[in-house]
Amino acid sequence: MTTSKLAFPWLRAVAATFALLATLSPVAGAPSMPNRLDVATALTLALEHNHAIRGARERLREQEGIITEVKALALPNAGVVGGYGRNASALISDRGGLGSTQNWSVALQVRQTLYAGGGVQAALDAQRAVREAALLDLQATLDRELLEVRTRFYDAVLAREQVALQQDNVALAEEQLSTTRHRHEAGAVSNFDVLRAEVELANARPALIRARNQERNALETLRQALGLAAPGGQVELTGELVYTPAAHDLAASLAAARERRPELRQLASLVEAREAGVRNARAGGRPEVAVVGGYEWRKNNFSERVADSLDGWSLGVQSSWAIFDGRATAGRVQQARSQLAQVRLQAEELEFAIEVEVRRALSALQEAAELAEAAGCGTSVIKGLVKLGVLSEEDAPKDTPYPPLNPTGAVRLVGDQVVAGDALAAAVVQGGYSCTLLKGVTGSGKTEVYLEAVA
Repeated sequence: MTTSKLAFPWLRAVAATFALLATLSPVAGAPSMPNRLDVATALTLALEHNHAIRGARERLREQEGIITEVKALALPNAGVVGGYGRNASALISDRGGLGSTQNWSVALQVRQTLYAGGGVQAALDAQRAVREAALLDLQATLDRELLEVRTRFYDAVLAREQVALQQDNVALAEEQLSTTRHRHEAGAVSNFDVLRAEVELANARPALIRARNQERNALETLRQALGLAAPGGQVELTGELVYTPAAHDLAASLAAARERRPELRQLASLVEAREAGVRNARAGGRPEVAVVGGYEWRKNNFSERVADSLDGWSLGVQSSWAIFDGRATAGRVQQARSQLAQVRLQAEELEFAIEVEVRRALSALQEAAELAEAAGCGTSVIKGLVKLGVLSEEDAPKDTPYPPLNPTGAVRLVGDQVVAGDALAAAVVQGGYSCTLLKGVTGSGKTEVYLEAVA
């Protein structure tokens, strides 16, 4: 797995944008969640206030500081040193009285590393790769958190629709109970039917209560993903659940994930950084060469006058080589190689995990498509047809009481109805217990036949 150095144009844009944001003063406190929110506004707010995104920006800022620190190894280092001292006269008695009891010196020293076994360049290469990994980490965080915000937003929209559905169920159960009571007053149904309607209404109300609680929890989860403070009132989400059929090929999806997922490219950059780390560890067993120079002012040692001084420049070369360091360098090389192997294993594991994730996502998409197809025509479809003018919405009276039964027989039986009615009437006259089955399609007059026998 390979990747080019900052070969992705969007990385530069993301880096420049968030480097600018990182220079701004931190927000004293997160703003409150707005009372009206759509998905576009939610994504914009998350870019600014989401805690994970802000943390990724800070990690990028930290890496910029580390690169600046490492670059200092390749630049000249300059410093000023000085000192003052006074000695007892007895300490210069062995010099025949020559010398001074007072000494001072000030020196400007400059040191430039010429060769460090390749360690400086390896450290710079490692930090550049880590910086690219930090950029990719930021992109991965953006993808992950914005997807989380979008998911939580539509979870809240779904919870809102479920509340509306349960409200409709309760209203329907209330209407059914009212209708059943009216039919009971007219003698068309028994007390058992009224009791069953009451139980259905009682069962519908807890579902509405749970749906309302789920809506509140969904809004809180969305607020957490946005990183915002609690709102001052009710939150209204503007958005609809729209299902758009889509087909995705498994092989093409896996190839796209391997190519585009920033997490994989991030680990590829870390592999480059660990390889540079191995080179840096090996540099510890090689010689180091540096050029040193400076300019010094010091007191004349053969004068008691403090103002008598000498000054001049110096230039030279210094070299050091740890011929044997107790195998400390070998230990550091072993650690660096292990860190490189670990990152490569992480890359293999992540690629496998992403493949499973893609397969599960496609399976979930297939499940959603099948559920949408099985759902058929729901209330949202009916409402959409009303908006399009295909259906008309009209007010109709409900809970209208049924008229009392007319015992005079206003409806005349015909055909098989007469035969069945006479048989039932004869059974009533005969008395005793008997069971009769009235069989017929809807609207065939079974109720009228039964009422004929009752009358």
